[in-house]
Amino acid sequence: MQERIVRAVAGILILLSIILSLTVDVKWLYLTGFVGLNLLQSSITKWCLMNTILTKLGVPK
Repeated sequence: MQERIVRAVAGILILLSIILSLTVDVKWLYLTGFVGLNLLQSSITKWCLMNTILTKLGVPK
């Protein structure tokens, strides 16, 4: 369950930042880069802050 939520949040943030960069300011693409770096970091370290937050909120794995 947590993995699906993490992927959904990452996808929403990426799409949102693209839309905002096209309509508001190009600097919103930094959010896309931040999400990408976090995904890369979690694949290397096998630790994800979002998973930790979801665990503390009681979301089942």
